[in-house]
Amino acid sequence: MNKLKDYAVQNNVPIIEDDGLEFIINLIKQENIKSILEVGTAIGYSAINFAYICDDIYIKTIERDKSMYEYAMGAIKDFNLENRIKIVFGDAKQIEIDGEFDMVFIDAAKSSYKLFFDRFSSNLSRNGIIVCDNMNFHGQLEIGEEKLSRGLRGIVRKLKTFREYLVSHKDYDTNFYNIGDGISVSRRVWK
Repeated sequence: MNKLKDYAVQNNVPIIEDDGLEFIINLIKQENIKSILEVGTAIGYSAINFAYICDDIYIKTIERDKSMYEYAMGAIKDFNLENRIKIVFGDAKQIEIDGEFDMVFIDAAKSSYKLFFDRFSSNLSRNGIIVCDNMNFHGQLEIGEEKLSRGLRGIVRKLKTFREYLVSHKDYDTNFYNIGDGISVSRRVWK
């Protein structure tokens, strides 16, 4: 796993922070999660770590960047996890995913979190959870917008709007954790 992490650092590939990963691993264990839909594979670091929790965890992960997809395919093969991690090459904004999952893990384009949440909530099993990483966006949400570049301002606004959306969503109960780069855990409310 260290080789994969070193590759990420050397090539500026964003991967989940250690304490965020540990938090989600514990969450997967506590919730007895067996199937995961991940939006944003990158090099496969999270998916591989999740698969290593238990031999009966299955992961479907979506990646739109061809070079990341290819690298992740190789990494998954190196870890002999091809039978439990399936990568779908394509844009998560357009791709259709069949099946239900105990957890939907969103760690892709921050400006599209709401779209991904709405799009893949239909794939959530009855007692499943939706987990989002980077909810604090490296502290950028706390900086005055006038100090941010134009591109960052747009992302920050969308993330703030998404956080408000989660808080007010009548069908989900969401908790936010200041762990790693900020994590949200949303659970459907059954009436």
